[in-house]
Amino acid sequence: MAMNSQSLSKAQVLIVGCGDIGQRLAQCLPQDIYEVTGLRRNPPPDTPSLHYQTCDVTNAVALSDVLRQGFDVVLITMTPSERSDAGYERAYVQTCRNLVVGLQKQREKSPLLVFVSSSAVYSQMDGSWVDENSPVEPESFSGKRLLEAEAIVQNSGFANTIVRFSGIYGPNRNRLIEQVHQGKASASTHYTNRIHVDDCARSLAHLIELYRNGKKLEPVYLASDSAPAPMVEVVSWLAEQVGVQDFLSEAATNERGNKRCNNKRLLDSGFKFRYPGYRDGYSAVLAEL
Repeated sequence: MAMNSQSLSKAQVLIVGCGDIGQRLAQCLPQDIYEVTGLRRNPPPDTPSLHYQTCDVTNAVALSDVLRQGFDVVLITMTPSERSDAGYERAYVQTCRNLVVGLQKQREKSPLLVFVSSSAVYSQMDGSWVDENSPVEPESFSGKRLLEAEAIVQNSGFANTIVRFSGIYGPNRNRLIEQVHQGKASASTHYTNRIHVDDCARSLAHLIELYRNGKKLEPVYLASDSAPAPMVEVVSWLAEQVGVQDFLSEAATNERGNKRCNNKRLLDSGFKFRYPGYRDGYSAVLAEL
């Protein structure tokens, strides 16, 4: 156990690739217990809950210098600069490789590694339920690279856990709402799985707190809300909420895959969703538009 809740010093958390989810996570962690550092190539100004450092995390030397400061938790939440195999390799595989090598060079602390992955590692297309023990045989380059990065973290020798998020939505993630307004929504009956960005951050904070309090984390958590639903059901409900009648397009394609994500392991850990279904989450999003 790396963190001592009775310690007078704050637990040091490093967020590698600190974007929207990282910023929300920092706000979820109690400031009297945690001190959070975010790494960005071009960081914004600091906030009360988050101090930034400038770092290109694909640069092994630069990342290694940061890691010498010593951290109790290292969270990896990257966004590829481009949606290509090379982009995913740089963002996920290269970053995780550099991170593990850098951590192995410093011996001050042995941190918990938390890697933010995706349900894209599952390729099931038959509407079946998937969980943390389901086969992962991704066909897309994105799923393959994420799985490769997961393995680097899992074989690092450090305490670790993988969190696989399904489709993230929330403020500034309004693709489905825009498709409805533009008459470009899909009538597909394939299942879609979602999680509100606030619950992404809250679930990560929940797992970090469990670890700080001496609980053993599972190797993998599938983080998705409790209401997988056919795409046509989701967009039909959205259209009703915003008062749009002609919202479907024959040319529209569904999201990749057709599966239902089982979140039982995360729920069994004590986590409670703020938005347990898409109606709850999208209602909050629409109220803010």
